[in-house]
Amino acid sequence: MSGSLRTPLGRVRGHGSAKAGTGHFIAQRVTAIALLLLAPYLVVAAALTMPQGYEGAYGFIAQPWIAAPLLLAILVALYHMRIGMQVVIEDYIERPGTKAALLILNAFVAASFALAAGYAIIKLSLGA
Repeated sequence: MSGSLRTPLGRVRGHGSAKAGTGHFIAQRVTAIALLLLAPYLVVAAALTMPQGYEGAYGFIAQPWIAAPLLLAILVALYHMRIGMQVVIEDYIERPGTKAALLILNAFVAASFALAAGYAIIKLSLGA
């Protein structure tokens, strides 16, 4: 018996540990905890202080103690989503070209949503 812990299939295919999973694991847990703290704060603040209608929502988001956590929550949620989708794509998509295209699309979608949300919240909070 050889001293290797790799399975025979792993030895044949030459696939081993990617040595990158721990970073994603920790990042997902940290972002999940951040969302567990930010989401209830925003929901309770909205339930207690937001008036009805468009103007009420506009005024609610324009407050700095709401705009900053809201922007942070959206950015953290998008990063959490990007990491999760990246893991799903890497694990379940076999074809290298499709995998690469989906990973690039995943990054661009998350970045474009982050830019759009950041622009909208900053514009609303500055009253422009």
